[in-house]
Amino acid sequence: MSDDPIRCPWAVDAPGSTLYRDYHDHEWGAPLHGRDALFERICLEAFQSGLSWITVLRKREAFRAAFAGFDVDTVAAFGHDDVERLLGDAGIVRNRAKIEATIGNARAVLALTDTDLDTLLWSFAPPPRPSRVRTVDEVPAVTAESTAMARDLKRRGFRFVGPTTAYALMQATGMVDDHLADCWVPAR
Repeated sequence: MSDDPIRCPWAVDAPGSTLYRDYHDHEWGAPLHGRDALFERICLEAFQSGLSWITVLRKREAFRAAFAGFDVDTVAAFGHDDVERLLGDAGIVRNRAKIEATIGNARAVLALTDTDLDTLLWSFAPPPRPSRVRTVDEVPAVTAESTAMARDLKRRGFRFVGPTTAYALMQATGMVDDHLADCWVPAR
């Protein structure tokens, strides 16, 4: 019998579960604020699109190095030579569209005039749910809020931010708490 606490199944039932476990226990679902921190999460969720999350977690430090710690001002100033450099970086996901979207998304963050990224993203957070779900099957992939977030971000020039990616961002940054009812992580 294991003394490990009960976790959401995805945190223990996948290759690389140590990374998943640590991410699950300390980050996923924890409220996250701050322009550059939220920008990093938007970027990582975009790079994850079509891939497994463990791929991105394994490459996270390389992403941080390649994209200047996800400093919005620095990434927004990236140009053609930076795109070519990033396409040659085996430490990250080398997808031209996603790399160019990351740079474009940094520019979109800087172009926000009526709000800041933190306020904008958190404006789509739904009210807290009264209780946690019991099974993974009950966790949605898309919600009305994530659809509205994706629509607004696209209107503002962001790319790789569809409703499913927006919902994953909401989960990752604590806008919603999708830990299962029997998971040891306390409600935040």
